[in-house]
Amino acid sequence: MEKGVGEGHGGLNKYALGCSLVASMISIIFGYDTGVMSGAMIYVKDEFHIGNGKTEILAGILNLCALVGSLCAGRTSDAIGRRYTIVLAAVIFLLGSVLMGYGPNYGVLIAGRCTAGIGVGFALMIGPVYSAEVSSPSTRGFLTGLPELGISIGILLGYLSNFIFSGLPLKIGWRVMLGIPAIPSLFLAIGVLKMPESPRWLILQGRLGEATKIMYKVSNGAEEAEARLSDMKLIAGIDEKCKDDVVKIEKDSQGKGAWHELLIKPTPTVRWMLMAAVGIHFFEHATGIEAVILYSHKIVEGAGIEDKRKKILFTVGVGLTKFIFVVTATFLVDRVGRRKLLLTSVGGMVISLFGLGTFLTIVHQHPGERIIWALVLSIITTYAFVMSFNIGLGPITWVYSAEIFPMKLRAQGASIGVAVNRLMNATVSMTFLTISDTITIGGAFYMFAGISVIAWLFFFVFCPETKGKSLEEMEILFTPKSSSINKNNSK
Repeated sequence: MEKGVGEGHGGLNKYALGCSLVASMISIIFGYDTGVMSGAMIYVKDEFHIGNGKTEILAGILNLCALVGSLCAGRTSDAIGRRYTIVLAAVIFLLGSVLMGYGPNYGVLIAGRCTAGIGVGFALMIGPVYSAEVSSPSTRGFLTGLPELGISIGILLGYLSNFIFSGLPLKIGWRVMLGIPAIPSLFLAIGVLKMPESPRWLILQGRLGEATKIMYKVSNGAEEAEARLSDMKLIAGIDEKCKDDVVKIEKDSQGKGAWHELLIKPTPTVRWMLMAAVGIHFFEHATGIEAVILYSHKIVEGAGIEDKRKKILFTVGVGLTKFIFVVTATFLVDRVGRRKLLLTSVGGMVISLFGLGTFLTIVHQHPGERIIWALVLSIITTYAFVMSFNIGLGPITWVYSAEIFPMKLRAQGASIGVAVNRLMNATVSMTFLTISDTITIGGAFYMFAGISVIAWLFFFVFCPETKGKSLEEMEILFTPKSSSINKNNSK
């Protein structure tokens, strides 16, 4: 048999890496859209004279619309393929960016933000799923974590854009900030067409010949490629010895009826997978990261800093911290494991959130006084929270939820998780200012600290280690009788 492009002696497959990097570009654009709004909204408020209510809508509408996009993305990616779903996401981003960059009034700005949000829903679901499906078990955590790394890069670029363009005239600056993503969206939509399709999706379509060629490119040698193909054939109901280029696949194996299997009559194994995926997506945002990403300028304001440029500079620091620790987590996830990083991450979040709540409360209780030590500690604990989140919970959410579902349920199972993720993101971003006004900004972070304690307990009980397991082995891992967690709990 001829050597495939991806043949080697183990380690990271360069072809699979290239595919995952291109797929992750859509996440950079999404991250930029998220980060840039943190600074842009300061200037939007000045031009359109909007209050906290409309500001919260502007911040959160992207995620409400992303919920719709994510629910559509699972079915779309099963119907037209993973690759064309990425193209669709890029085109939707392009339209949204043009509308936001034009933005003659608040209504058009919201329409653009909502359009971009639909693209976000598609991007968040499809990037990790595609990366998971082209990667080997030994490097899946790294490759599936690249979309989260892309988000971090995008957020940092958004913050830098705020700082760079903040010196422009009011009516131009924020429009340039919000309109720039139209350019990379166009190039991405064209570039993605050169990527291969996911071999797992091709097998579900009965296109065995194409899937085999791609599998040899993304695997480290013929032995690994044949083993991965054998597992996928078994799941799809294809004879292991079949070498036909095209085979007929039962509709039930093509993702048809996935909603019924996931939500109406799930097996105990699928129910556990869905609970783990929904739980990890719920807690990713219920613990407050979006409050820091979008409203970091309000945190430093609460700590006593009023200068706009200094507020934006602080957000750049937040973005840089996020980027550094996501990179670190990306390299650790396949070595340390998902579960250890997750529990360590959330433990750090609990401590830093309690600290941040305490120091912001001290500042709040001394109005008119400049308590330097409390201000400095507020900034340090904010960065500590961002560090803790991004060393574990942030990137692992996307790795975990993209890898645990069976092949025919993966796209739509992941889309449910993303929908919950966007719902919680929208909830936090659209209520944080109101909650802060009601129970103080320090009280809001005490609330997030309490939720983080519950999150740690949930992950400890319901999230088994998936490091090194093939995608086809996940059903065994999540079967209650065979789970190590279940055995430990029964002792």
